[in-house]
Amino acid sequence: MEKLERGVRGSHQGSDNPFYHKVTLSGFQRIRGLILGSFLFPVRIVLVSLFFLLMWPLARLRLAGLSAEDRARPVTGWRRWFFHPGVWLLSRAVFFSLGFVWVRVKGRRADLVEAPVLVVAPHSTFLDMLVLCTTQLPTVVSRSENTSLPVIGALLEFNQSVLVSRSDPDSRKKAVAQLTERITSNGYWPQMLMFPEGTTTNGSALIKFKPGAFLCGVPVQPVLLRYPNKLDTVRWSYKGTTWLEALWHTSSQLYTNITVEFLPVYKPSPEERNDPILYADNVQKLMAKALGIPATDYVMQGGVPVQKVGGLSLPIPSPGREALALLRKAGLGASEVEAALGRMVDRCRSGSSFLVGAEELAAIFGLSDGRTAASVCGLYSKEKVVDPRQIYLNVAALSGLVNIKPLLHTAFDLYDGEGTGSLSAEELSDLMGALLGLRQHHTAQLYAEASSGGRLSRDDLVRTFTSHPTYQKVASDHLQPGQAACQSLVNSNGNLLNGNKKVI
Repeated sequence: MEKLERGVRGSHQGSDNPFYHKVTLSGFQRIRGLILGSFLFPVRIVLVSLFFLLMWPLARLRLAGLSAEDRARPVTGWRRWFFHPGVWLLSRAVFFSLGFVWVRVKGRRADLVEAPVLVVAPHSTFLDMLVLCTTQLPTVVSRSENTSLPVIGALLEFNQSVLVSRSDPDSRKKAVAQLTERITSNGYWPQMLMFPEGTTTNGSALIKFKPGAFLCGVPVQPVLLRYPNKLDTVRWSYKGTTWLEALWHTSSQLYTNITVEFLPVYKPSPEERNDPILYADNVQKLMAKALGIPATDYVMQGGVPVQKVGGLSLPIPSPGREALALLRKAGLGASEVEAALGRMVDRCRSGSSFLVGAEELAAIFGLSDGRTAASVCGLYSKEKVVDPRQIYLNVAALSGLVNIKPLLHTAFDLYDGEGTGSLSAEELSDLMGALLGLRQHHTAQLYAEASSGGRLSRDDLVRTFTSHPTYQKVASDHLQPGQAACQSLVNSNGNLLNGNKKVI
């Protein structure tokens, strides 16, 4: 069980998960932070609020009185030279107040003609915005929802930012068109600054770059951010330290160091100009090498961190791991989990409704506490009911209790609803979503490689997952990590359970 606990914890944190960061404090650091923070935090927040309030009217006045047509052009003349220095100075004052007294700059920032786009990584915190002061407030890309925020909305208007709504496909198309127009304007628009990772991480690796900054095939200048401090307080990622905790811990330090390094301008090759994804990947690898960290295929998809493998999206961490952790916390051992999985697959085969609620789920797992069952249900569905096939296949795959071949046989039977002996492309997509714990949208490649004669049989599915290098890796590294990562379950008698067999 101890091995299982280590494996479950590892799925949430550690250097292999760039989406988790937690500030770890010693007893002395905690006491020191409380003493300094009780004075520094309120003083700094008051100063930051004051400077933001001073910026607000300046930011609004810059475009005041301009028509929509004029606002669609870059601000020039007195509106630029009068308002721009003031907002820049107040922006720097905000970060100075938070303890960023010094900013160490390495290298030379390229001018607009040399590099229309600055690409900054790693993106670790909202405090990364300090790089805007170092680069003289270039234009940025932001979510359109941010325009409704006090002060921030005014600053985005001042910046003439490119706005995009993550929920509106048409908004994305307009943003791409706007980006293309500005980046290829030959100096008409100011330099742009973009965080190609698109979300914050703990800085232990670079996640896959989005192609937006590289669509036009123009030269870019990579910019590296480092926070060389004894205590890493600034980072704020998907899980772990909250933004408020990061703000408290950072404000509780006497000062915080940051280094901004400008790398040489990257000029794309003809192949890279024609392939934005190749261009983005090569710049990512270059920046990762300079930082001394790995370049990964991790991305944020639909608000969930995933790893992309062969068109499949592997969630980080898998809900199956989190479900096993919840069951372990509720007191279930390996034998109880194995028995529960048996009851669940029987329920799936019963032919009754494919949806179960928390109450029935609690009965299947043998849980007296319905809250644990509700939590497990919530890992797989936003509704109060869930398809038990999703829970069974994902938990069974990650528990180490069922070998991959019989599990694939079971999965095939559960999704071959009409008993035709073959799966459609949509049924395969649903099956893979259940196995991996996340809905899959791009399984066409898998279906084409696995099917024969336009039909996908049980043997075709098993053959592909046990012989194709990409999907074999998915099966061994993600679907059956118990053996590879020493996370197999141990029953109450001390026997190792693997593939429904006892291995002494």
